[in-house]
Amino acid sequence: MGYSASAGWRLSLQYDYIDQSQLRSGGSAVAPAQVAAINDAGGDQEVEQRTINRYWTLGLGYSPNADWNFSLLVPYIDRSHTTYGAAADPLSSQDLSGATVSGIGDLKFIAAWQGLLATHALGLQLGVKLPTGDYGGPNASGTAVAGHDPTAFSTGPNARQPSPGNLLDTSLQAGNGSTDLIVGAYYYQAVSQNFDAFASGQFQSSVMHRLDQPGQDYRPGNQENLSVGLRYEKNPDSVPQLQLNLSHKSADQGALADTTDTAGTVAYLSPGLSVALARGVVAYGFMQVPAYSHLQGYQLFPRWTASAGLGYSF
Repeated sequence: MGYSASAGWRLSLQYDYIDQSQLRSGGSAVAPAQVAAINDAGGDQEVEQRTINRYWTLGLGYSPNADWNFSLLVPYIDRSHTTYGAAADPLSSQDLSGATVSGIGDLKFIAAWQGLLATHALGLQLGVKLPTGDYGGPNASGTAVAGHDPTAFSTGPNARQPSPGNLLDTSLQAGNGSTDLIVGAYYYQAVSQNFDAFASGQFQSSVMHRLDQPGQDYRPGNQENLSVGLRYEKNPDSVPQLQLNLSHKSADQGALADTTDTAGTVAYLSPGLSVALARGVVAYGFMQVPAYSHLQGYQLFPRWTASAGLGYSF
């Protein structure tokens, strides 16, 4: 909920809830029966039902001085997923398979330098995402397990398949096996006595991936994020803000990737509030409401998301 130019340590815990309960294609909602009709016509299209993501992210930050910030982000993933597979219409609950993913995800370490301006209002970021979460899935021929300890379906027809046919999709595992480069920048500026404006952008791209062998390769798509917003700072103990968040993701690649149903561009309107609870302690929360989406293929999409967290500076 902001950037710091103060030296010292920061500890944070953030919870994110993302309920992907609506199938969409392009910019419109799509009925599951419409997707299943593709299979009636001889196609092979997965009909996903729902994915609920619950992320707990522990953050540890250190600023030796006003010019530098270092942050370590450790996510814990709790994800439930249900799918009808490539079932035909009419869809039946007997076709529904479910899986639950839980465990440490992929860690991020990000360094930020904000010494270009005397106000420290402009920051440049360089970071890395590491493949610390379990990852993988069945290889392309369905004869072996690729990756490290991937999660399997626990209910439904997929759970009754022999391994590796019972494994969850690679993109839904706790990690994805890639080492990513992260670059970004942020800027904030007072625009009146009580209002601050801010903007941030970040680009993330896989530079190495452990799933790199023929028939069992996977590379997550590049992702670009841009946010602009306004904070009302009249009362520093209670600061409301409004953001516009834009995100673009290119398609995943490789034999284990769903190359046709993973790319897209989305925009969210995000109101939020931060409240000072005590010296050095801040609570914050915000929602994201979709304002625009253009998704390739057929993808599950949230009607809203919510985040809340606590931060402690010392």
